[in-house]
Amino acid sequence: MPFCLVAMGGTFDVMHAGHMALLKKAFSISDRVIIGLTSDELAKKRGKKILHTYQQRLDSLKQVIDGNFQKQYTISKLDNDFGPAVLEKDVQALVVSDETSYKGNELNNLRKKRNMEPVRIITVPMILAKDGKRISSTRIRNSEIDAQGNVL
Repeated sequence: MPFCLVAMGGTFDVMHAGHMALLKKAFSISDRVIIGLTSDELAKKRGKKILHTYQQRLDSLKQVIDGNFQKQYTISKLDNDFGPAVLEKDVQALVVSDETSYKGNELNNLRKKRNMEPVRIITVPMILAKDGKRISSTRIRNSEIDAQGNVL
């Protein structure tokens, strides 16, 4: 494995193909993954409309990981943008989507201020639905597409 420990984060309100791409990438490059799961409070602060509570999203995420990946992982509640990725000195890479790749630079600036090594930023391309637009929980909630990107 190229990395000992990688980090990634998300809200994971409605699990979809884009989430799976991020998880697959993270678990393919490391045996240990820290996943920051956005708290209900942070989601609301960011203006996200979520269908599921933190506990429901946590249970769903664990079920998906346990059913698809046989690796070590930790899920921690995110009350800010970075959580353990800033504090955990052993984190070597951050897995992000095209949409959130700018967060990598912010994270490395915070790590630099703490005299920590920068992390490698691994960007996973956005997964597109059959209509050519990106798959998102919002589009699924709005019944535009399903979790695999099929147009409804």
